[in-house]
Amino acid sequence: MIQTQVKKTAQEIKTMKIRGAGRIARAAAGALRLEASGSKAKTAAEFVKEMNQTADLLISTRPTAVSLPNSVRYVMLGLEKAKGSDMRTLREAVTSRAYEFIKSSEEAVKKIGEMGANRVSDGDVLMTHCNSECAISVIKTAAKQGKKIKAYVTESRPLWQGHITARELLKAGIPTTMIIDSAVRYFIRDVDKVVVGADSIAANGAVINKVGTSQIALAAHEARVPFFVAAETYKLHHGTVVGQLVEIEERDTEEVVDLKKFPGLKVRNPSFDVTPPEYVDLIITERGVIPPSAAYLVIQEIFEWKPGERL
Repeated sequence: MIQTQVKKTAQEIKTMKIRGAGRIARAAAGALRLEASGSKAKTAAEFVKEMNQTADLLISTRPTAVSLPNSVRYVMLGLEKAKGSDMRTLREAVTSRAYEFIKSSEEAVKKIGEMGANRVSDGDVLMTHCNSECAISVIKTAAKQGKKIKAYVTESRPLWQGHITARELLKAGIPTTMIIDSAVRYFIRDVDKVVVGADSIAANGAVINKVGTSQIALAAHEARVPFFVAAETYKLHHGTVVGQLVEIEERDTEEVVDLKKFPGLKVRNPSFDVTPPEYVDLIITERGVIPPSAAYLVIQEIFEWKPGERL
């Protein structure tokens, strides 16, 4: 039986109490570690069944952020390799892989911050959208290097993730201006570079991120402002290599408006959109800075996939 705390984590991911692709991925890995360490299964078969049920529950919570299933698969691969072993070995296989993923994820954010900061010049005005650990890491690291930078932050409606970003940047001593989402084009010519995160990156370099990202990318492209995406490599969507489409999650209409006050009104509330690769200048990962066209090659490398093989 899945533990209550693990079910709570799954619900918090689903309801966006835990938000941000990296945080979601680490929360899922932590939930698997918790389930494994506290399991009351009496046999290896019961333990494997319990862990598979937990993995399925976690993956079902958010359909778009590929970091979630990738983190779960990374942890569960340890269990797969240990099949046939005793309970102690199986438990250790899950908990150690979960710890490895969480540690490497946290280190990736730091490395991305360092690599991205090298692309920021003293005096730059940066724009970011939503609340991305990696994008914030780039901005804060540049400031720590002594570069006098300023930031524009979008509100990121309807859940106002931009408020979280603004607080973090202000706490770091970075002069920050918040703007409404629809004012991006109005302010884009005051900006030197745009830095955003990603929830998934397709094999062709297209970026799936918080809705509104593609409009910012279009405005930046029009204004000749460099558009950078900061993301860990576990956000690369290997299924897109063979034509799998990324499902765009649509959330509760109540996040937008109280329908009781507007009888008969139809509301659409997509959480993400797709930014074409031609609007992306660079993707900053913990393995290095790459152009969007190199996403396919990185997927081949990290997933050890060769054309013609099944994923």
